[in-house]
Amino acid sequence: MTFLQTIKKKKLTLISILFFLYILLNFLEGERGLLSYLEKKQIHENLLNEEIKLINQLKVVKLKNKLLSDNLDLDFIEILYREKFMAGKSKEKVYMTIEK
Repeated sequence: MTFLQTIKKKKLTLISILFFLYILLNFLEGERGLLSYLEKKQIHENLLNEEIKLINQLKVVKLKNKLLSDNLDLDFIEILYREKFMAGKSKEKVYMTIEK
C-alpha cells in the first residue's frame, strides 16, 4: 500500500513528468519535429543545388540555340560537325578521346 500512497501524494509530479516527456518526444520526433526539420532542410539544399545546375544547363542550351539560329556562327557549326562526324581536313590529324 505504500506505493499507492506515494503515487497519490506525488500525483502532480508524476503528471508533470509524463507531460514533459510527451512534449520532449513530440519536439524531437513527429512530422514537425527537429529530426524531420533537419531532413527537410537537407532535401531543400539538394533541390537548390539541382536548380542552379539546371539553370546553368539551360543557359548553355540557350547559347547554343542562339548560335544556330538567326546569325549563323560558322565556327560553331564546324565544331559541331567535327565532333559529330569525326571529320577533319586533309593533312590534319584527328584525335579521339574516350569518355568513361
